[in-house]
Amino acid sequence: MRMQTVLVGLILGSWVAAGARAAVASEELYRETWRPQFHFTAQKNWLNDPNGLVFYKGEYHLFFQHNPKGIKWGNMTWGHAVSTDLVHWTQLANAIVPDNLGTIFSGSAVVDFGNTAGFQKGDEKALVCIYTSAGKPFTQSIAYSTDRGRTFAKYEKNPVLGHIVGSNRDPKVVWHAPTKQWIMALFKDKNDFGFFSSPDLKVWTHLHDITATGCGECPDFFEMPVDGDRQRTRWVWTAANGQYLVGTFDGKKFTAQGGPHRVDWGGNFYAVQTFSDIPESDGRRIQITWMRGGKYPDMPFNQQMSFPCVLTLNKDPAEGIRMCRMPVREIETLYAKEHKWEGAALKPGENPLAGLSGDLFDICAELELGDAAEVGLKVRGEAVAYNVKDRKLSCLGKSAALDPAPGNRLALRVLVDRTSLEVFGNDGRVSMTSCFLPKPEERSLEIYAAGGAARIVSLKVYELRPAWPAAK
Repeated sequence: MRMQTVLVGLILGSWVAAGARAAVASEELYRETWRPQFHFTAQKNWLNDPNGLVFYKGEYHLFFQHNPKGIKWGNMTWGHAVSTDLVHWTQLANAIVPDNLGTIFSGSAVVDFGNTAGFQKGDEKALVCIYTSAGKPFTQSIAYSTDRGRTFAKYEKNPVLGHIVGSNRDPKVVWHAPTKQWIMALFKDKNDFGFFSSPDLKVWTHLHDITATGCGECPDFFEMPVDGDRQRTRWVWTAANGQYLVGTFDGKKFTAQGGPHRVDWGGNFYAVQTFSDIPESDGRRIQITWMRGGKYPDMPFNQQMSFPCVLTLNKDPAEGIRMCRMPVREIETLYAKEHKWEGAALKPGENPLAGLSGDLFDICAELELGDAAEVGLKVRGEAVAYNVKDRKLSCLGKSAALDPAPGNRLALRVLVDRTSLEVFGNDGRVSMTSCFLPKPEERSLEIYAAGGAARIVSLKVYELRPAWPAAK
């Protein structure tokens, strides 16, 4: 959670033509012109960092930084929403509100399966939220629920970790089974982060610190298999901007093996967090980020979350172990109509998608680059372009290096919502998470090749239904 007041996206109305205002003002909740239709937004008012991502008894819990009193940043409170499928969300009552220790900044949540904190009263396991009390000074506190996250009580002896330095904040806590203890990663100051351990979530011992250049705030920490092999794992540490370290952890010290590395090159990717306690039978590591800086003129809400993505670790022959991101499979619950092409030539000036238009899509394309100088998609007037010579993927003013896949191929996946484009290149080796604000009437789609011909190996365009229950 950023200490200073966030000012992005607050000059409402400056991005819409005067003639469009009347159409925006009178629309129903969840059907507004600039309301994302399958990305989470608060029903109204300000939203930023995802907090306390945790799974328990069939429900994904998404807590989030929220101002219940206004459209701008302030009065930081933990908002709360739940979902059974990561797509359809129901916003609940605010979970944790400011108190005499300060406003409620970012943190994490866990299921205390072993009742280490002693909060469990009945059959339900305690959900424990670990958060920053943003008073003077900043400290770390906990709150717990014994009714599946519907109500929360704050621990009477808060804070559980006193002030260390600066505006230390954003505790991420995980259970380390081999040593039977809780581990906390905590932002300290500048590029410095600390690791702490606890047997009960109440008493914490400092383990060690790390410095990660170019990284700040909102750490995450988790173990993942390499190439899907659960017998060969690494620990991953991420910062707010999504940059990550891959290494080993023995219960006392995290040892990074190079980095930080970057996984997302988009313009609106911040405060990344992953879900805790996903069942082993599922095994996915699922990440959500705040799409910081989006514009939503004349809307009752401000800011949105990214679509949930699965993280994987893969061994690259040249670069070593690297992270990939791809949308969760549950996006398929929104598929309304499929359009597909296979084995078709793609020549300059041709557009197989000329007959399609809309504002909600999942586009999956695999192209043989042929002798084209550039290939790509144009979505609602914005290009997702791959420069073959430079080996760069570009979108909305940002670009990322991306080598062709074997067979001189390029795989593109693009999620299109009303105010965002999320682009995934070569099965998530590169992702680009970005907000945009197209003209409402601009709904065109295009796939193209320039400077030579390419070939469509496979192209699938799925029209999507809105996720909101209020939307038809």
